[in-house]
Amino acid sequence: MDLLPFLAVCALVVLLPGVDMAVVTQQVLTHGRRAGLLAVAGIVTGSAVQATAATLGLSALLAASAPAFATLKIIGAAYLVWLGTRTLWQARRGTGPAPADPSADASARAGRSFRAGLLTNLLNPKIVVFYVAFLPQFVDPGAGATGRTAVLAAVFLAVATAWLVLFTVLLGRLRPVLARAAVRRRIEQVTGVVLVGLGVRLAADA
Repeated sequence: MDLLPFLAVCALVVLLPGVDMAVVTQQVLTHGRRAGLLAVAGIVTGSAVQATAATLGLSALLAASAPAFATLKIIGAAYLVWLGTRTLWQARRGTGPAPADPSADASARAGRSFRAGLLTNLLNPKIVVFYVAFLPQFVDPGAGATGRTAVLAAVFLAVATAWLVLFTVLLGRLRPVLARAAVRRRIEQVTGVVLVGLGVRLAADA
């Protein structure tokens, strides 16, 4: 098990812009840094579930079942399109940044931010493929393979979490600038188009 090459590949994978970063960006710009961190928590939780399933061999079974895998793709695509469409609608309405709200609605918003990250990850079939096809490349077959796979999955989760938290904090610091009406609207438009585009692409591959 070569850890350094694995870490290098992990860094490249997590730094590539994708669905996770788009969702975090949408949450931070719309609801603030706390919402972004809750979305990260949801993403990491979903990835941990996927990693556990891959370690136990469940993801391999899903990937091997064409109908089940296609269904997951379609559901994931529909969710991304819905999320992107909602973001585009928010940009069109031109609503301002959500103020810090100490009311009961804050807890509901926290739950929605967490679920946005969780569902985005769980319904992303590329995560299944990643764990099934990528991790075994760094694990020697034989006794202890399951344990080594679990270790690599934990390392990947740690790298991904560190990057997403850093990205969220940086985005939060830039929010006063990014939250200006014109800038925020443009970023929401781009984020919405990216999410819809990713959903359409995912559906086309189903």
